[in-house]
Amino acid sequence: MYAQFFNLREMPFSITPDPAYLYMSPRHQEALGHLLYGTGQYGGFVQLTGEVGTGKTTVVRTLLEQKLEGVEVAMIHNPRQSEREFVQSICDELRVEYDNTGTPSLKALVDALNRHLLANHAASKRTVLIIDEAQNLQPGVLEQVRLLTNLETHKEKLLRIMLVGQPELSGVLARPELRQLAS
Repeated sequence: MYAQFFNLREMPFSITPDPAYLYMSPRHQEALGHLLYGTGQYGGFVQLTGEVGTGKTTVVRTLLEQKLEGVEVAMIHNPRQSEREFVQSICDELRVEYDNTGTPSLKALVDALNRHLLANHAASKRTVLIIDEAQNLQPGVLEQVRLLTNLETHKEKLLRIMLVGQPELSGVLARPELRQLAS
């Protein structure tokens, strides 16, 4: 009713993060810059935190709308998974081929992912993993994230990882058992 009265093209105040309506404040520009750097040649690990409703997911979607030449992205929206499900989700996002006739083992999934990452590297492509709501990752999955950073060549990491979440993510990463990941 009010959309017609105010001559609006679409309904306002949607709760869906739409990059078309992102106000690029200096903080949002800085966040997008960090994410863009994280997709680059020397990107490795990026952490983006902010309070609920500050535009983190919208900034990520803005990143995904960029023309990222030679970049393949896996986006994980639901981090509440087991280690195997998590790696399987990454493989599914990247369309990695693995034996899915039964329940693949974690080793089989990581091996298939590693082959895919090496093929991307040989083709001069970079692979980026973005995990939204990362404060909800279980400790075992965070350890799996750390282990995925071990997939590398002699000169560079094969997987760039972006953890996006609420401020509690910093506290999660500060736990003593996760000191290797935090470093």
